[in-house]
Amino acid sequence: MIQAPVSAVRRSAIVVPDLAAVVEAATKRIVARIAQAPGRIAICLTGGSTPRPVYRRLAEEPYRSTVPWERIHWFWGDDRFVPLEDERSNAGMACAAFLDHLPIPADNIHVMPTQLRDPHEAARHYEDDLKSFYGSSRLDPRKPLFDMVLMGLGSDGHTASLFPHGEGLDEQERWVVGVNEAKLAPFVPRVTLTFPTLASTREMLFLMTGAEKRPMVARVFAGDDLPATHAYSDGAQVWLMDEAAAPDSVR
Repeated sequence: MIQAPVSAVRRSAIVVPDLAAVVEAATKRIVARIAQAPGRIAICLTGGSTPRPVYRRLAEEPYRSTVPWERIHWFWGDDRFVPLEDERSNAGMACAAFLDHLPIPADNIHVMPTQLRDPHEAARHYEDDLKSFYGSSRLDPRKPLFDMVLMGLGSDGHTASLFPHGEGLDEQERWVVGVNEAKLAPFVPRVTLTFPTLASTREMLFLMTGAEKRPMVARVFAGDDLPATHAYSDGAQVWLMDEAAAPDSVR
């Protein structure tokens, strides 16, 4: 990998008691980040079991009636190359959990076009969408693409759909790539943002819960050569986790 050296990655950890506390803390961080943006807002979502209750919480009061939904644009860090209605779709999960239940303009929901011929064509179209939204074909660290990027961590150390020894790890020019072969179930092709695109954010927020995450979180914080270790952010990088997921090294 030729990403930012591990020693250059600035990450901080927040440990809370349990899943419920992670959900509340994550929701409040998202809403706080939205409140800091005076104009158009861009949030990049992730899949997985931990974000789902966060998304559901956003659709509840007091957030349902106080968040400026019409100003927020929603993107995805990665998705499975399956139809939106497929249960494996990250976008489908987020739409069902909260996006479909809020007053969000349809044009503000930027779903990866998985109905196209293959993941590589979908990646090209999504990159065009991102560049059009951003207003430039070159990312400027002084002008983040996103206000917040949500991230997860796989049992093999992958994040987004950037797998160990997989496609897109060393990509520096393309914003989005197609992934022919996932290294972890579900074994379907993927579309994923690359590290530089994910990094173009004011805040990158990793969400971790459960004891099964603890060994891999420890390896990331120890600097092992894993995709998640090489994820970096032009802004803050925060790892929000419950006590079960937190190794002694981050407590």
